[in-house]
Amino acid sequence: MKKVVRILMIVLVAAIFLGTFAYLFKRSQPKAIEYQELTPTQGEVVKSTVVTGKIQPRDEVNVKPQINGIIAELYKEAGQTVQKDEIIAKLKVIPDMNQLSSAQSRVRLSEVNLKQAQINYDREKKLFDQKLVSAESFEKVEQALKQAQEEHSIAKETLEIVRDGVSSANKSGSTTLIRSTISGLILDVPVKVGNSVTMSNTFNDGTTIATVANMDDLIFDGNIDETEVGRLHIGLPVRISVGALQDVHFDAALEYISPKATESNGTNLFEIKASVKVPSDVTIRSGYSANAEIVLQEVHDVITLAESAIQWEGDSTFVYVKDGEEWTKRMVTTGLSDGVTIEVKDGLAVGEKVRGPQIIKSK
Repeated sequence: MKKVVRILMIVLVAAIFLGTFAYLFKRSQPKAIEYQELTPTQGEVVKSTVVTGKIQPRDEVNVKPQINGIIAELYKEAGQTVQKDEIIAKLKVIPDMNQLSSAQSRVRLSEVNLKQAQINYDREKKLFDQKLVSAESFEKVEQALKQAQEEHSIAKETLEIVRDGVSSANKSGSTTLIRSTISGLILDVPVKVGNSVTMSNTFNDGTTIATVANMDDLIFDGNIDETEVGRLHIGLPVRISVGALQDVHFDAALEYISPKATESNGTNLFEIKASVKVPSDVTIRSGYSANAEIVLQEVHDVITLAESAIQWEGDSTFVYVKDGEEWTKRMVTTGLSDGVTIEVKDGLAVGEKVRGPQIIKSK
């Protein structure tokens, strides 16, 4: 029994040894290299670049007051449309005390002058009617009365403007009524009833009552690297995609390329703008992030091939074409490339088999 077990053990060890030897021998043998087979086709090659930016209205204005005051009423809110000269808000005037005091003083003085001019006129009129004074003397007194009346009227109007923000003679043009300067959509109303607002002057920009934009005329605003800006020109077609709108694309045309670069993180960038054509059934909000694909070069109806099949030898390019069971080296002339597909101008025909990258098999 022990002899049988010993024989079995010897046979088992021998089998393991032979199996291991056979496996290692097989692994040590060189394997035949396999390649992908690629076929040239008739098609197009489009070389483009993608620029990130935003969709913005071409015309966007900040509506500001012409006087200092307090918001008394708001007639519009963000998201509503407004027409040019339509009232957005109404102000309650906060008069400047120095200006108010000066205007009141001017009214009092004009009243005194008007009263005296009226007395002089009445006295001169009686004398003129009695033919005791000349017409020239009477006309001078009459002229002085008219001037005093005009001065009194102007002084009263000035007081009303300083005190109320509008004169009784020009209520339709009141500076207390804040009107939109363009027709469009109200993007923002950053003030509330009761807020103090200031007019723009040399020392500050003034308070923005509302931001209004024409959302029917939109542009793409982005920045492109200096390495690519040299290939751009006005009128290039642009394809816009908006991240917030899935599978929605717009056509646009490049209309502005900045002549001056701005530096950002050590990179020179040039601002570009493109007019966007938005379908009427699509709603775009100001400030949407977007990508603009700009076509730099394109060729159509040419022989194309995956660029991975092209090999370089100095300034020359070549491929390996299948000839029976062998791969034959053949020189080719290439053209435009988009980084994946390349134009083959000469040396290949549609339908030929071209050697591509090596096939890597998983172990």
